[in-house]
Amino acid sequence: MSFKDTFLAALVPIFLGFGFVIAKPAMEYFPPFLLMGLRFTFAASILIWWFPIPMGFLKKIFIASLIANTLQYSVTYTGLSMIDASAAVLLVQMEVPFGVIFAYFMLKEKPTFRSIIGISIAFIGVYILTGAPNLDGKFIGAALVVIGSGIWALGQVLVKPLSKEINPLALVAWLALFSGPILITLSTIFDGNTINYFKAANLNSWLIAIYLGFIMQPITYGCFYYVLKNNPIYKVLPIVTMGIPLTGLLAAIFILGEEPTKELFIGGIIILIGVVMIVFNKKKN
Repeated sequence: MSFKDTFLAALVPIFLGFGFVIAKPAMEYFPPFLLMGLRFTFAASILIWWFPIPMGFLKKIFIASLIANTLQYSVTYTGLSMIDASAAVLLVQMEVPFGVIFAYFMLKEKPTFRSIIGISIAFIGVYILTGAPNLDGKFIGAALVVIGSGIWALGQVLVKPLSKEINPLALVAWLALFSGPILITLSTIFDGNTINYFKAANLNSWLIAIYLGFIMQPITYGCFYYVLKNNPIYKVLPIVTMGIPLTGLLAAIFILGEEPTKELFIGGIIILIGVVMIVFNKKKN
């Protein structure tokens, strides 16, 4: 990867890890579906006007948006609303092992023996982490975050071919345009009257939603899709995902005041060891 691509990829976990953590307090006022719906609607509202309709790709973009945005964020952030952000930010590292698995089945990229060992170690780390006291009785929340990580990895496999054909910010815009209204509609169906949540939300919650939609989404995924366009997935994911634990944990500790347990750190370290084994063994192109 070039220095420019590495730098842009390094920006992603900074914005993403911080945004992932601060979304948790906002969900006290906005249910996960609604918060993510606002996120994507805000992002689409400022980006969509700058790019032509990607004729010929709308069906593929819609399918990718259903998986990479609508389904993934619904599952992951519902899980986040149930558990501590410090635990969730470590569990999402399972995106890398899942990415290897989906790349094997969908892109015919055969994993090395070391990658298989790394995947096994990462799942052992998840088992240990979910035994932490602060996750006691919160298995469903932890499971949703792990499942969401798998869906995210699947979504990126679908998005990668599109990133080579469509401007990265245009791709962010059109993925968001499809996802935002669907998520808000789902929130109305499952959570009740959306207007009531708007009225009850405080200023901090609105500021978080604005950050997620107008700042984090365009910058993080604009950079991510640009780098993904020019580089293999296995080179991009390590930089993106391995920076998230540090940013996310610091934000959870100093902003939310969480106190991660010993088991959380041990499980998180084991997950990261597995991730490192996966991403630092493949032959260079």
